[in-house]
Amino acid sequence: MKSKILSPKALKKTLTKLQKQKKKVVFTNGCFDILHRGHVTYLAQAKARGDILVVAVNSDASVKKLGKGQGRPVNNLKDRMAVIEALGCVDFVTSFNEDTPLKLITLLQPNVLVKGGDWKPEQIVGSKVVLASGGKVFSLPFVKGKSSTGILKQIQSL
Repeated sequence: MKSKILSPKALKKTLTKLQKQKKKVVFTNGCFDILHRGHVTYLAQAKARGDILVVAVNSDASVKKLGKGQGRPVNNLKDRMAVIEALGCVDFVTSFNEDTPLKLITLLQPNVLVKGGDWKPEQIVGSKVVLASGGKVFSLPFVKGKSSTGILKQIQSL
């Protein structure tokens, strides 16, 4: 099987070809430290918004800056990307080292931007870039009670 993990530059080249074929590219991002039902549900809902789902994973340094907690990420970038790559709904995986994926969104120019949680679409990083090019932005609800932090707290309490 051909790897779906691409550098941002290689991914841009691939997505440009796909968009010329009228494929709708959906972009989302996250840490995806400990994959759980909430992640899988969210990614499937993101994929349903278009033809091609691109998932950008925060680098290890980026996760540490987010303040997710001591010892995070639990899984390194290479492992987190491999797990995301294995999901059937995911077409491509890349990573970013910055605090936000704005630079990557600007490079890739997706047709649809999706983020989970309580974000209003206009507050989502990259929304102005996507909307300015005629794209759409969606905020999808979290699956209640499902989070990597919650799983870690449960494990630590055993």
